[in-house]
Amino acid sequence: MNQETNIDDIQAPITTAPPEVKNIIEKVLQAEKDKLYMKSPWNINDDILKIIKEEVQ
Repeated sequence: MNQETNIDDIQAPITTAPPEVKNIIEKVLQAEKDKLYMKSPWNINDDILKIIKEEVQ
């Protein structure tokens, strides 16, 4: 089965998300990018949890 995937369909949940959710997504992506150079990106889960807690408060 060969279906063509539209990039807009993939990004729809992000582009239609409320501003608070977009902030979380952007911060999590940045945290992941910051750890890409590491062989074993330790504490990424803690970083993500901290980002979510900050946005929720």
